[in-house]
Amino acid sequence: MERIWLKHYPPGVPADIDVSQCRSLVALLEDCFSKSGANDAFICMDRRLTYAELDAYSRAFAAWLMARGLARGTRVGIMMPNVMAYPVAIAGILRAGMAVVNINPLYTPRELELQLVDSGAEAIVVLENFAVTLQHVVRDTAIKHVIVASVGDLLGMVKGAMTNFVVRHVKKLVPNYGIAGAVAFKDVLETGRSLAFDPPSVGPEDLAFLQYTGGTTGTAKGAMLLHRNLVANTLQMEAWQRPALAKEPKVERMLAVAALPFYHIFGLTVCFLGTIRIGGVCLLIPNARDLRSFVRELRKYRVNSFPAVNTLYNLLLHHPDFAKIDWSGLKYSVGGGMAVQKSVADRWYKATGSPILEGYGLSETSPVLTCNSACATQWTGTIGLPLPSTIISIRDDNGKELPLGEPGEICAQGPQVMAGYWRQPEETAKVMTSDGFFRTGDIGVMNANGEVTIVDRKKDMILVSGFNVYPSEVEAVAATHPGVLECAVIGVPDERSGEAVKLFAVRKDPKLTEGELRRFCATELAPYKVPKFIEFRSDLPKSNVGKILRRALYQDPAKPGSEAA
Repeated sequence: MERIWLKHYPPGVPADIDVSQCRSLVALLEDCFSKSGANDAFICMDRRLTYAELDAYSRAFAAWLMARGLARGTRVGIMMPNVMAYPVAIAGILRAGMAVVNINPLYTPRELELQLVDSGAEAIVVLENFAVTLQHVVRDTAIKHVIVASVGDLLGMVKGAMTNFVVRHVKKLVPNYGIAGAVAFKDVLETGRSLAFDPPSVGPEDLAFLQYTGGTTGTAKGAMLLHRNLVANTLQMEAWQRPALAKEPKVERMLAVAALPFYHIFGLTVCFLGTIRIGGVCLLIPNARDLRSFVRELRKYRVNSFPAVNTLYNLLLHHPDFAKIDWSGLKYSVGGGMAVQKSVADRWYKATGSPILEGYGLSETSPVLTCNSACATQWTGTIGLPLPSTIISIRDDNGKELPLGEPGEICAQGPQVMAGYWRQPEETAKVMTSDGFFRTGDIGVMNANGEVTIVDRKKDMILVSGFNVYPSEVEAVAATHPGVLECAVIGVPDERSGEAVKLFAVRKDPKLTEGELRRFCATELAPYKVPKFIEFRSDLPKSNVGKILRRALYQDPAKPGSEAA
């Protein structure tokens, strides 16, 4: 098909990228270590980690993993927020020829067990704050090695000790836990430094990440992202941002804010890999929800790149100290994970002089498929143009391409598209067309310039602050409450999070309250999945075969008396 969007590419952006220039993510990382050794790679709580230190620490971590007898291709979980140990663990696992399984640290034991069992992970790195969750399920998984990190790791002896004391004893954020055979992250690095490291050969077809995304059935699916997939998306983004980097005044070392967690595909690729590729430095934000601390960190630096979700942009704009942040060096702001609202984009541009460049993608596509031009001077309301080497096709339910201006399913083809779902060939077949395009499940329209606008979503997925929530999973949990007869879940607009989860339930026990049901859901679901709104009804709309019709609930989602969390 004709790539009409190429005519509207900014000067200097190629039509295609050469994926062969980096054989793997390991080659990409080691090239960065070589070129930027003495420069800072990460900053966290005022501590700086250079590329040379990241090289040495990750080499030690890789050597330790290999010395444990873990085979090439073994899946290794990482369960922590953006602390200094995270990039070391990612680089070490990849350099050992193994695959990373990113895990949301807010998961409940049930959710964690499902992911560990499905992935077959044999080792895991977990922040001590969340080790008690792992303790509940580790015996029922294939995990053989548990590595426990702390917030103070790699922050220096004095700073690290002080940080750990505050986290453990002042804020009391580390519940008591006991996991037999668990090893401290700092001890792993110390032991690994004395071990010989014989790096395995890692190629483009090797598995790099299992990035889990829920399914419409509520069953978690691991998107198999190969080294070539993530190398491709990293190179695509590097090419796409060239016009912004060329703007005066030039920036020698880009400083990017990593408020998006690395366990989320947006944070992993855009913040981590994208920044490392250009030799920049990532400002790690362990907890972006702590706005006061977050703003205090931002005030210390001259930020050049700020990827975020609409929710975070909005919260920052309303913070009383926002105006004290120096945005004069901001080259670009990237919005993703959820739709950027016009009101937020307008306020952000007025406050910073930088338009929000909205991008679009999925875990299955590494993730970026489209993005607004880095030369854009205003928010466009579209998700932009397809990236180099990417083809976007708008199709009907039969897979036939539709004319420009007609809404249809957004289908994508490119080197960043996953190899398939982990051990689920049937699910993979459902999302791939006969001619090799990935079905995104989103409905969009392409204009004459090749720009795409999302108009609807085929799937019932709910986007809460950029995180996927699948109604059937929430329904499955709520339905196990003895006081619930039947239930259904939809997404409703929410000013803070973009969308919020709303649960409709028919009571079996007339004494059941919203609060009781919400607390019950919180024991089995991560906080962002717990229903914010609950409404009890005498019955739910159904089809003639008894299927609950969620779409009918969308037509009348909010009735008087609904209670919000």
